[in-house]
Amino acid sequence: MTFPTRTALPVALSTALLAACMAAPLSARAQFTGNIALTTNYKFRGQDQDMLNAGGFAKRGAFKPAVQGGLDYAFGDSGWYVGNWNSSVDWLRGNSLESDLYGGYRFKAGPFDLDLGALAYVYPGNRSGNTRELYASAGYGDETLGQFTLKYSHTVSRDYFGYAGASGGSGLSGRGTGYLNLAYSRELAPHLTLKASVGYTRMSGDIRSLGLPSYADYLLGAAWDFGGGLTLTGALQGATRQSAYAAATGPGVGASRYSPNHQRFIASLAKSF
Repeated sequence: MTFPTRTALPVALSTALLAACMAAPLSARAQFTGNIALTTNYKFRGQDQDMLNAGGFAKRGAFKPAVQGGLDYAFGDSGWYVGNWNSSVDWLRGNSLESDLYGGYRFKAGPFDLDLGALAYVYPGNRSGNTRELYASAGYGDETLGQFTLKYSHTVSRDYFGYAGASGGSGLSGRGTGYLNLAYSRELAPHLTLKASVGYTRMSGDIRSLGLPSYADYLLGAAWDFGGGLTLTGALQGATRQSAYAAATGPGVGASRYSPNHQRFIASLAKSF
């Protein structure tokens, strides 16, 4: 895998969205929810999203901080919603921002909370990473057992995070790649919640033909709620098939290799409002 150079960190988009939210009339602002976070490492489906060192090769290390934030708007009690979430990243040349745009419909069916929607991952400055997905999820909560959420995401674009697609100069297609995730949470004590998840990415046939196999990812940790929307989370995160996704950390055949799937302990401080 070659890692495409880094630009300045653009968090202005999140700042502008937050300012727009605060400037909205009170009646409209009541429909908004927002969040902002600092994390020691941003992993997406078990893979590091900060992977470029100064030479453009794979970056080692557990500490790869990211700034994140987003806004959601709910259309009253209709169940319809739209939103935007952003994070600093560094794995594509000419890009340092992931901006997710999504919308969907939430509703209840008996004891289940259902959610259907569409999501676009946008990487300004390098569209080879741009990816579009449809998703569906079902959640079930029980005071004794905890909260379970099963979610499936299906890629509908030919482009898939730089691995395939016309935008990256490839004739290969990432369409049909699927991701299944089961998440679990349960309050262990006042303010303390256990969090765990396991996921599986099934790559399209074209991507697998590149020697990039399907893989599983995992998360196990806990969150402490300080109140007022402030939460501190610590978790072990990683993914399987590490060697298949490893990339050189420098030039030459003797260079060591580092995998974005490497297991890391990640701490995040988040504020919701």
